[in-house]
Amino acid sequence: MLIHERVDLIRDYGALSGRMFQIMDEEGAVHQPELVPALTDEQWLELYKAMVFTRAADDKALQLQRQGRMLTYAPNTGQEAAQVGPAAAMESNDWLVPAFRELGAWLYRGIPLKTIYLYWYGNEYGSHFPEGVRVLPISVPIGTQMHHAVGVALASKIKGEQDVTVAYIGDGGTSTGDFSEALNFAGVFSAPVVFIVQNNQYAISVPRRKQTRAETLAQKAVAAGIPGLVVDGNDLFAMYAATKEAIERARKGAGPTLIEAYTYRLGAHTTSDDPTKYREDSEVEQWKSKDPLRRMKAYLLKRGLWSEERDAALYEEYGTQALEVFREVEAEGEPKVEDLFKYTYKEMPAQLREQYEQYVQYLEGKVD
Repeated sequence: MLIHERVDLIRDYGALSGRMFQIMDEEGAVHQPELVPALTDEQWLELYKAMVFTRAADDKALQLQRQGRMLTYAPNTGQEAAQVGPAAAMESNDWLVPAFRELGAWLYRGIPLKTIYLYWYGNEYGSHFPEGVRVLPISVPIGTQMHHAVGVALASKIKGEQDVTVAYIGDGGTSTGDFSEALNFAGVFSAPVVFIVQNNQYAISVPRRKQTRAETLAQKAVAAGIPGLVVDGNDLFAMYAATKEAIERARKGAGPTLIEAYTYRLGAHTTSDDPTKYREDSEVEQWKSKDPLRRMKAYLLKRGLWSEERDAALYEEYGTQALEVFREVEAEGEPKVEDLFKYTYKEMPAQLREQYEQYVQYLEGKVD
């Protein structure tokens, strides 16, 4: 077994088991060290730094938006382990299909922070990812990326490649038809895909309890005939381990897996949202004690691998770096309307080209 010879995740933590897979508790203590994936201390430290970078870049984006320098932004605070853990478990040839709240995964998989900031700045070039980086563009329409993920996975299977696709969706997205259709299709055709639901407890202002009567979101895998797991989404160890095993199952031809990352959105849904109108501050405070950075830092401190001083300095360094990156974005000027036409299709279709030419004529004063 990838986790431990005495532990079978599907058997012991399956969707109907009523159990949540966890390795590290809220205080950073590991009670079953044999379940910790076989990474070195240095590798775990690097993953923690990736989470700190995500937090610093996220905080800076929120500040910039509040200053009127960035458009609407979707914060990630509190969900870093659910993003960095799975991204680290992937191989370089695997595909990532995100929704719109996967900052840690984007950064870890090689999307430059400048590109991400360009996107939230309203610049179409923010969807132009580097060559060779197997990450699909940000998808704001809820659930539509799930079909794309299954299509990419099936293409890999048909071509005889060993690629696995990892797809993200939020808890609210599990109420869409696209979600159920994608799971069903993936199950029928045994697509090499891993679905990760970031259950942050709220679909904008709608709490998880009003989304479904199912006890867990992982149970939605049962109808599709695929394995489902509930994993502590704030536990970096557990998220890495569960995703790694699901990916290897898919790579060996065992088909898809659904992972419910049980986490919490500490901030607003987006900067256009006011969460104080639909949830209590006491609830937020309770979840702050489960913060994925807090518990991973506690683990590293106990092992003598880190210090509070180095932690504060690193956060400040990353914040400064993020601000410098955004200044580069601002230096490029306001987004250009014509870019809306240029970066949607590989070759501009006739109807869109006609509209583009009319726009050019308008700029030249040839039409009103």
